[in-house]
Amino acid sequence: MAGRFVPRTTAVPRQEAGPGHADASVPPLTRTWTPPGPLDLRLVLSPLRRGPADPAYRALPDGTFWRATRTPAGPGTLRVSAATDGRIAAAAWGPGAQWLLDGLPALLGADDTPDDFRPRHRLVALTQHRRPGLRLLRTGLVMESLIPSVLEQKVTTDEAYRAWRMLLRTYGTPAPGPADGAFGGYGLYVMPDARGWSLIPSWEWHRAGVDAKRSATILRAVRVARRMEEAAAMDLPEAMARLQLIPGIGPWTAAETLQRSNGAADAVTVGDLHLPGIVGHALAGNRNADDEEMLTLLAPYEGQRHRATRLIMLSGRTPARRSPRMTPRDIARL
Repeated sequence: MAGRFVPRTTAVPRQEAGPGHADASVPPLTRTWTPPGPLDLRLVLSPLRRGPADPAYRALPDGTFWRATRTPAGPGTLRVSAATDGRIAAAAWGPGAQWLLDGLPALLGADDTPDDFRPRHRLVALTQHRRPGLRLLRTGLVMESLIPSVLEQKVTTDEAYRAWRMLLRTYGTPAPGPADGAFGGYGLYVMPDARGWSLIPSWEWHRAGVDAKRSATILRAVRVARRMEEAAAMDLPEAMARLQLIPGIGPWTAAETLQRSNGAADAVTVGDLHLPGIVGHALAGNRNADDEEMLTLLAPYEGQRHRATRLIMLSGRTPARRSPRMTPRDIARL
């Protein structure tokens, strides 16, 4: 496309699912799995949700969860629900169906070790007791969490969610199976592959509200997507280092990614605007805590610091807001 003018009204063609695309008439692959202990699907899967209208995720009132993703085998759609006997029932469509079903236990926290966690604060102990179904998921997929984490850098969550929604619906792949066109006409979408991301024109990033710094970071990452995906099989220090080789990816983005892709129980989100104050308020009554104090307070949870922060967030003990919310920027109007 270099050197050729494309009018704004002309979009890069949406990626097609290809010959392996499964329609609603194709029977899904299915699997049941019995978790080793209490399991709350909403708590486990909610970190994958990027806003209430995430094109890659749906949580239905009946307790069914839908997820669309790009696996190493291709696009796939996964439907998960809990049966009355405690088992988990799953169905999957598309070229990535078998990969998704094979990874179901890891996704739902089978590799997690919540019994290793020892609360050191009463608030944390009470929350753990009240939330026995919390387990840390592991997707085994780096780019699907890295890209939306980059979109969330230095902006409001509403801005980031809007960008993710616009980019997936415009350049993603309609999800295989019955999720295509479901949910009130808004079907699920699988995010573009590395080439698809690289072909998005600069003005379309701008229209989605993504500044040049964040879009450039994503483009640098997708050029080495295979190397990034290798981090899913690395220990946390090596995985953090691998992701941060990309300019524009720092500790915050790396931790947010690896919490999801690797189930990293010790990946602390350093550099967050709100988390230090929340942890400081909950554990020491100091809403003005910085990253250094937060890490000091979390030191007794070494090896499980991400789980500790999840429990603190779930406790509901957060400081009252005392300043206006950050004002969203509409760079698409600039």
